Amino acid sequence: MIRFDFTHKVVLVSGSSRGIGAEILQQFARAGAQCILHYWDDPSGANKLDAEQIVAQHAGKVVAMAADVRDAEQIENMMHKVKAEFGGLDILVNNAGILKDRTLKKMTLDDWHSVVETNLTGVFHCCKYGAEILHDGGRIVNIASVAGLMGFHGQTNYAAAKAGVIGMTRVLAKELARRRIAVNAVAPGVIQTSMMDSIKEEMRAEYIKLIPMGRFGQPADVANAVLFLSTEESEYITGQVLPITGGWV
Repeated sequence: MIRFDFTHKVVLVSGSSRGIGAEILQQFARAGAQCILHYWDDPSGANKLDAEQIVAQHAGKVVAMAADVRDAEQIENMMHKVKAEFGGLDILVNNAGILKDRTLKKMTLDDWHSVVETNLTGVFHCCKYGAEILHDGGRIVNIASVAGLMGFHGQTNYAAAKAGVIGMTRVLAKELARRRIAVNAVAPGVIQTSMMDSIKEEMRAEYIKLIPMGRFGQPADVANAVLFLSTEESEYITGQVLPITGGWV
């Protein structure tokens, strides 16, 4: 069922070859948007294969572009390509992210740098160069995390990066308000994606006890909120962080 109409809108969702990003992108496509599926061309080729499958399912509505969000030049070039092919962007969703959970004692410098560079610096790159091609009255929605609000054991890197995304969201909301660009974030709780594979079963059992709605979230729960924050009707909402946690937060 299509609840929103994004006909004639151009949307880019970073990290959208799988998981939450893929669900967000496909909901935009079903609602009539022209979508840019961004993915990282990993050495295994898995992301590219997933991207190609989504493109094939939405013929004419989705095009795929590869870039490493950690590399400013690659992101700048991708945004220039979007501008040349589609005339700019109406909606930018920053979703690309990774997990490398370890306690502080066991966390390596690579664990720290790779997560922060992807989950925080990557959002900065996309916002910096994306804002240059974003039409006035556009939308930016950043995918943060409840970890950035609460903090969880073994997530020094991830929680710090997501808290940084929340801070960035609030600043950009003020800086871009003169262009009527609303900037918001959503903070998902435990969502059933492949990332959950790293959570031990006993931890999942403890988490479910803390969720009043009694279930883990689905990617569609996050996508529905992102689409709402991208509508024209939400134009006076900016600088906000929306927890999507089933009542946990």
